[in-house]
Amino acid sequence: MKTPDYIQRPLYLDRVMPYARKDIIKILVGQRRVGKSYMLFQLMDRMSEQDPEGQQIYINKELHEFADIRRADDLLEYVAHQRNPDRRLSVFIDELQDIDGFETALRSLQAEGNVDIYGTGSNAKLLSGELATYLSGRYIEIKIYSLTYGEFLTFHGLEKGQESLQSYLKFGGLPYLRHLPLDDTIIFDYLRNVTDAILLKDIVSRYDIRNVSFLQRLARFLADNVGSLVTARKISEYLKSQKLKISHNLVIDYLSYLSNALLVLPARRFDIPGKKIFAIGEKYYFEDLGIRHALVGFRAMDIGKILENIIFMHLKTAGHDVTVGQIGKQEVDFVCEKNGERSYVQAAYVIPDPKVRDREFGNLLAIPDNFPKKVVSMDAVTGGSYQGIEHVHLLDFLLSISK
Repeated sequence: MKTPDYIQRPLYLDRVMPYARKDIIKILVGQRRVGKSYMLFQLMDRMSEQDPEGQQIYINKELHEFADIRRADDLLEYVAHQRNPDRRLSVFIDELQDIDGFETALRSLQAEGNVDIYGTGSNAKLLSGELATYLSGRYIEIKIYSLTYGEFLTFHGLEKGQESLQSYLKFGGLPYLRHLPLDDTIIFDYLRNVTDAILLKDIVSRYDIRNVSFLQRLARFLADNVGSLVTARKISEYLKSQKLKISHNLVIDYLSYLSNALLVLPARRFDIPGKKIFAIGEKYYFEDLGIRHALVGFRAMDIGKILENIIFMHLKTAGHDVTVGQIGKQEVDFVCEKNGERSYVQAAYVIPDPKVRDREFGNLLAIPDNFPKKVVSMDAVTGGSYQGIEHVHLLDFLLSISK
């Protein structure tokens, strides 16, 4: 098939290609509308360039022509019917989780040999759970996120600067926005439709949820409390104040559904001196800020929450495992682990005086180790360091990312 036009995202292409034509299944996982399908197209084109004699089979479960592929047997039958035994085969499957028993079909295809398999999915738990059970050690999962600030500039043809940064912080990084004027009414109408699709298709339908109103309230609660510690008890108490009685267990279930659909990502708390994860209390950040704003609106007074969310997502996109640091009663916004290396990041909107400076830098100075530490802010003047801690402007931080 001829793939549609797209803008390349080399950050992810370079992460997938080392596994191309290897006996390992490649699974691209991400929230709805972050561009997983277009990553498949980029992979298909790259594979065609490198192996022009190979055969490609493409299946997209969101298209009506593939509606009959409902179960693993249907998938295997379709591939067998389309396959040319004289050519190397690559199979690309969009929205794997919509095929019942997909994991058994992938295992069967892999066992046949000489089949290069790629897939996408929008449910983190379903994919990781089923694949880990049936394909342990035989697959690699690559997370796909909405656009970084650098990608946002490329997609929209913008220059680095305060104006484009404000657009990014307001509208988020869903790739389709490049086809729309950056107008509040138009963008947020689109984002509300995407949000509804995630809630209704990826959560309500999949988990047969009856209390849709509570799910929507919970999503708005998390949007309003970005960067705050969240517990099932805290949510239950809030709902009680709103004349709603919801059990702790149901709150926990619904939080997991929102996380599984990748609408929000949890950040656990990490006791830095004790080097252990706290069992209770997490923070939740939105995969895409535009969707967060579609739920509760874009408000200038939320700039601290917005800054913290965008820094968290940048760190996740760069491949870090991110937790919230704790030293006694002091908090370090982010503890980052990648390839066995640790670093610390503190988010601050602006640092207008020595009192704020001592607080923001002081939390990092209290950490008894020599791992890299930095404060990210939107001050007009940044750069340099304070007692060995780097001070970075948000613009520069968002344009620094490793593959």
